[in-house]
Parts: sequence; C-alpha cells; structure tokens
Amino acid sequence: MLILIDMDGVLADFEGHLMQQWRTLYPNTFDLAREERTTFYVTRQFPKEYRDKLFQLMYAQEFFANLPAIPGGREALEEMKALGWEVFLCSSPLYGNRTGASEKFAWVERHLGRDWWGKLILAPDKTVVHGDILIDDRPKIEGAAAPSWEHVIYDQPYNRSANGKRRLTWANWKEVLLGE
Repeated sequence: MLILIDMDGVLADFEGHLMQQWRTLYPNTFDLAREERTTFYVTRQFPKEYRDKLFQLMYAQEFFANLPAIPGGREALEEMKALGWEVFLCSSPLYGNRTGASEKFAWVERHLGRDWWGKLILAPDKTVVHGDILIDDRPKIEGAAAPSWEHVIYDQPYNRSANGKRRLTWANWKEVLLGE
C-alpha cells in the first residue's frame, strides 16, 4: 500500500499557529475560533480589511518551519511503516511564500527526522502523484489528472460539509484504514 499524507492541517498545525500569531499581534481585532471555520481557505472567513495582515503572517519567513506538530501524526506514520506500507508526505507549497518549500524540509527534519526528507513530495497538483490513499484536509482535490488514490479526509471543522469520503484523525486512523 502506498500512502500519501498531506502536511499542513494533517501533520502540522497550520491553523493553530496562524491564529496564535494573529491573536498575539492583533489581539483586539477579528477572531475566528477553529470550530467556527466553514471553508478550507481561512482568508475567506476574515473580513476584507484584515486579509492583507493575515497573508503577511502566512508569507512570513519561518512560518512553515515553526508550525507545531499535530499530536499522534508521527506515531501514525511510524505504525504505517511498520505495517509494510510505503508512506510519503505530499504537500502543496503556498504560492507567495518564497521560503515555504525549504521550510517544509526544516519542519520534517525537526518533527520527523532527516530520514523523512527523501519521503517528501512537494506537488502543486496532487492528482499527478501516484498512490493508493491520500490523507488530506482539503475537502475537494482537483487537478490535471484523474487521481490514482482514494482521498481520505483528515477531519477538520472546515471540511465537515464534504460527504461521501472516509474521514479520519490520528486517534482513529486504524479503525478507518484497517477496520480495527
């Protein structure tokens, strides 16, 4: 089995880090709780007058390198490898963040170890990457090709309106993928 696993929102807490920085820098402005999120793109839920500041945070150097890990992700990756599965990280770079791609490698080294560098695929279009399963928080993934993988959604508040796909977290991944 070849498993592809997204990083931001699946292994790395993009949302938590972004909102923590926002609340620190702009404490008396708009606030958005994680459970109130209804769309994949966080900027679409912010009032227009704050969007430029939000983008500045996301495009800042070291933003991606400093994302905290989502608990249970590393352990799940290791357990999948122990099952004999081929596991790759498959992440889309954020357009406009000039250092984001290299920072993803720094994040991988910090949280998973340098051995995972060779398992990191940066792909703006994930449909062209071969695999059996893609675990991703994006509710709908489109691109140039018909994907070879099944899209399994990593559960987040902003993707709960997506239906018809299996859904997991690191707490229940074995039940969802193995039927345990």
